[in-house]
Amino acid sequence: MAEAILNQPQFQEVDKAREYMEALRWPNGPVCPHCGSAGQHYKLEGKAHRPGLWKCKDCREQFTVTVGTLFADSKVPLNKWLQACYLMSVSKNGVSAKQLERMLGVTYKTAWFMGHCIREAMTGSHDALVGGDGGSVEVDETYRRNTGKQAKGARGYAHKMKVVSVVERNGHKRSFHVANVAAATVRPILKAQISEKARLMTDATAVYKKIGRKCSEYSVVTLVPASAPTGT
Repeated sequence: MAEAILNQPQFQEVDKAREYMEALRWPNGPVCPHCGSAGQHYKLEGKAHRPGLWKCKDCREQFTVTVGTLFADSKVPLNKWLQACYLMSVSKNGVSAKQLERMLGVTYKTAWFMGHCIREAMTGSHDALVGGDGGSVEVDETYRRNTGKQAKGARGYAHKMKVVSVVERNGHKRSFHVANVAAATVRPILKAQISEKARLMTDATAVYKKIGRKCSEYSVVTLVPASAPTGT
């Protein structure tokens, strides 16, 4: 399956990779990464210009689709970057630099650098508090099956991985692996992640109530069973 996907044009050709990136990053047309202007920018297609080069109609700066990304100013072809991103995002057990070296046909040093950059980009930034603009934030916990030996034959939740997720509508999504879903464990995490300006929504689990009272709005979402059909 993965091999068939990697045969797609954006993974095989540099020009197709650039067009693919432009469609993803600029679905409504080019946006200047220097001044943020959107509109009818000029595509530079002279012999002296590299493919995919644009000039901003407002600030007059030149740019390509990779400006401001981890691919910017890289000598590694863009299609190989996309291959690496795909391989690292679908691999359950991670991808080593040696694997990338073999699969991409690059040096070990280049493969290590690419892997490091992609992992750093995937980590994202947790600096800003979610809901800081007064937006809606949802919090919930989930339990994931542990595949270790100690989980075999076990029942209930004690052996499962506990994950608490903070989701800002149309914004950031952050998940945290916790030892237990108890107030002493969960509340410090939520306090460090959620702005008091947020409108917080959770289920009826008691661990969320105290942090919810500190937010601008707090509501508890409960599941309402569907009404039974009435007969005649």
